[in-house]
Amino acid sequence: MRRRAGLAWLSLPLTLLLTLTAGCAGLPGSGTGPGPAPGPTGPRWQPRPGLAWQWQLSGTLDLSVDVPVYDVDGHTTSAGTVAELHADGRKVICYLSTGAWEEFRPDAARFPTEILGKGNGWKGERWLDVRRTDVLEPLMAARMDMCRDKGFDAVEPDNMDGYRNRTGFPLSAADQLRYNRLIARLAHDRGMAVGLKNDLDQIPELVGDFDFAVNEQCAEYDECERLTPFIEARKAVFHVEYEEDTASFCDRARELRLSSMRKKYELGVWRDPC
Repeated sequence: MRRRAGLAWLSLPLTLLLTLTAGCAGLPGSGTGPGPAPGPTGPRWQPRPGLAWQWQLSGTLDLSVDVPVYDVDGHTTSAGTVAELHADGRKVICYLSTGAWEEFRPDAARFPTEILGKGNGWKGERWLDVRRTDVLEPLMAARMDMCRDKGFDAVEPDNMDGYRNRTGFPLSAADQLRYNRLIARLAHDRGMAVGLKNDLDQIPELVGDFDFAVNEQCAEYDECERLTPFIEARKAVFHVEYEEDTASFCDRARELRLSSMRKKYELGVWRDPC
């Protein structure tokens, strides 16, 4: 899960959240345009180590950052915005929470209460019982369909390490592996790449199932070397720090071939890349 990088949605009034998740119509940079774009065609994207990226989950999306990869909110980013980024030669990653329920999402009412666990530390969010793939698979498949139909190249599934947290369910490492592989398959079946978010302990088992990694704060917690299986497999590691100055982690990040930058907790436009 995210260690400390809470989404800015969490601090917004519920009425505004509902408006935003309805599609961000009329917001500058929301790229409202024609209907669903076709999904990716041909071989799926395979991001290689060293790619620069922008990760923006709050505020008006700034499309002018000179990087080849954007990671943005899947629910609130329109097909038109994805098309704009593609027109400028960018690849676009669809952020989804796959391991936690969020009360402010348009499909929140579709999640039965019996699969909602304890709060995960962020307002309006609760852990999911990832053992219940009978319930979760169609829900997550619908979200993956949304990402595909908007034209995204890849998916960043969040909260993929519930078994290491107090979820309210007796989740095991095997439960988590099974669920994470399901999420990877759902993305791959739709022609999209997929990233493993954090979940460092299971990297050896999952590096073959995922196309890249997304990590928060591995430098702060002295964990970045644990991501080397992805680099050795020629798969990108998209990495952010929040508390550490770039001077303290960028040299080592470059040695490890991580795609590293510093961001603020709200994950807005600001970035300080290595």
